[in-house]
Amino acid sequence: MPLDSHRSVTITRVSAGRYVAVNGRGGVLDFGTGEVDDFTPVELFLTAIGGCTAVDVDILTTRRAEPESFVVQVDGEKVRDEGGNRMEELSVTFRVRFPQGEGGDAARALLPDAMARSHDRLCTVSRTVELGTPVATLIGT
Repeated sequence: MPLDSHRSVTITRVSAGRYVAVNGRGGVLDFGTGEVDDFTPVELFLTAIGGCTAVDVDILTTRRAEPESFVVQVDGEKVRDEGGNRMEELSVTFRVRFPQGEGGDAARALLPDAMARSHDRLCTVSRTVELGTPVATLIGT
């Protein structure tokens, strides 16, 4: 396995219900419990699913034409029952418009295949969710 396959973020509590995540490149993301306008962890989860597939589709289609608009909406239902809290009925909806002409026609034609390739093979986030990878929780020293 390549050495660059490891991914990591560090999360630090800033105050009650507010946190900051820092990646290895120095990127910073504030999030919290939803008491203010910060994203919640569930919203970040939806963002990760949509963002991952958006990047894939963007890379594949914009080789043909630059989109006039590119919006991805991710929806799901939060369930709380005897099985525990989780998200169900996850969906990713693309609203993409390409310009008229040969390049736009090619991008439009490629869009369904690009979405399928992302879903079936390329998007690490949704593939991990669908394959069901266990998560270990540990106490560090």
